[in-house]
Amino acid sequence: MHEIRIAEDLSSIVVEAAKREKLLNVTRVNICFGQLVQIVPEIFEIAFREAVRNTPASKALLDIEILNVEMKCMKCGSDFLLIDNQFACNLCLSDDIKIIHGKELFIKSIEGE
Repeated sequence: MHEIRIAEDLSSIVVEAAKREKLLNVTRVNICFGQLVQIVPEIFEIAFREAVRNTPASKALLDIEILNVEMKCMKCGSDFLLIDNQFACNLCLSDDIKIIHGKELFIKSIEGE
């Protein structure tokens, strides 16, 4: 379960940002995961809650956005979204593709007071 490690790392970033910005309470954390990171949001939220226990972020709302996998065909040049885990161009069927989006993992924003 890589959700635990990711939650620990992201919670450290959130707590450090709260400290740097002199926030007494973090009220919301907005996080983006690419679909290929394969996060289970429910497991991540449980792990994050444990990681931020007894910190200014302990009661923060967690907003998780999953970003679709977007690819580019290197043969015909078309851009397309991953459908049914088919890593091939949906126009020319080439498997010579490049992943444009879908591997991201970042904190979009941290809100607090």
